[in-house]
Amino acid sequence: MELSLPQRLQKSVSGSFHKTALLQKRVRELIRGAAPLIETRERNPIKIAFLEMERGLIELIPDEEPPTPTL
Repeated sequence: MELSLPQRLQKSVSGSFHKTALLQKRVRELIRGAAPLIETRERNPIKIAFLEMERGLIELIPDEEPPTPTL
């Protein structure tokens, strides 16, 4: 029996903050118009981001922090 998307997400992420943050960041990018990294007819950005993560196509890179002002 095939697992539903929520079941697959829960199994894959299983409490991992890193993976959760990765999915959230990629979903936001897709919503803002980024092109999917896979060929798919899927339109749901959560499903697309999850498929990309499953295939190892995305990784979490920390945002650059603004420079600390000097006094």
